[in-house]
Amino acid sequence: MDFVETADNPIPAGAELMPVTTGDGRVLRAVRWPAAAGAAEVKGTVLILQGRAEFLEKYFETVGDLLARGFAVVTFDWRGQGGSERELANPAKGHVDDFSLYRLDLEAVLDQAVSPAWPQPLFGLAHSMGGAVLLQALSQGFDRFARVVTIAPMVDIALIAMPRLARALAQGLDVVGLGTAYVPGGGARSIQRKPFAGNRVSGDAVRYARNAAAARPDIAVGDPTISWLNAAFRCMATLTEPRFGAAITTPILVIGAGEDRIVSTLAVERFATRLKSGHAIVIPASLHEVLMEREPIRDAFFAAFDAFIPGSTVAPATAAAKAAG
Repeated sequence: MDFVETADNPIPAGAELMPVTTGDGRVLRAVRWPAAAGAAEVKGTVLILQGRAEFLEKYFETVGDLLARGFAVVTFDWRGQGGSERELANPAKGHVDDFSLYRLDLEAVLDQAVSPAWPQPLFGLAHSMGGAVLLQALSQGFDRFARVVTIAPMVDIALIAMPRLARALAQGLDVVGLGTAYVPGGGARSIQRKPFAGNRVSGDAVRYARNAAAARPDIAVGDPTISWLNAAFRCMATLTEPRFGAAITTPILVIGAGEDRIVSTLAVERFATRLKSGHAIVIPASLHEVLMEREPIRDAFFAAFDAFIPGSTVAPATAAAKAAG
């Protein structure tokens, strides 16, 4: 268990890499950073929940942004991706039988990497699939977060042209025993290693290349399996129920990407209207991965984040250094 470090993507200082074992015996790769030395005030802990096929190295820059704001930070790789244990013998397949297994990952990380010693309050920063997992948990009474920011939560997949047909096909193929096969047309090549031109995730060529360089074969995964897709459809079906969100009391900021071609931004906005204590902001011109986007888009995100998360501000010296650099 190690990191992938490149010259333009250094590991933020203070990282503590650690294994986390889930209730069903899977070993996850997790890492935590204490609040930056010399921070005038520790604002709490931010837990980053990544999206499908991601890995914690993609978030080094974001970790640095959060440390500069006075937070401790914890993140991890979901089972089946990154440096965590795979569900299948073929490590390139993005597979899970049900999203409830990701809930086991989340609970294990909170129990072993966050609680009880790390600074409170605890805030969630969840992207795409990570947002879907966390939102479903919140609706089931999971109340360990003071506030949650979710970016392009996976409530509806925009790149599927005929979702009803796709859902029926995924369910049928799963039932007849083909769940561990790639989705039709899928393969082992990681989305992180595909050409920048025409990509669906980021308009920033430099950050895209940085993430591609970190996508070592043993941490990057390819396309999802039929079982993963079937499980995703089941999860999204609960998120889009008219009464979903009625039981969630945790304040939630939902960030939509204005040019998202993976998750439906319209569905994200509709979803947010059903939350008791939530609202949505759409960042124009952003593709799916807001935190991997161009500087003005990331600045817009952090302006919203700072306004929503109590006490979140960049120390003046840190802000000045970033502007100068």
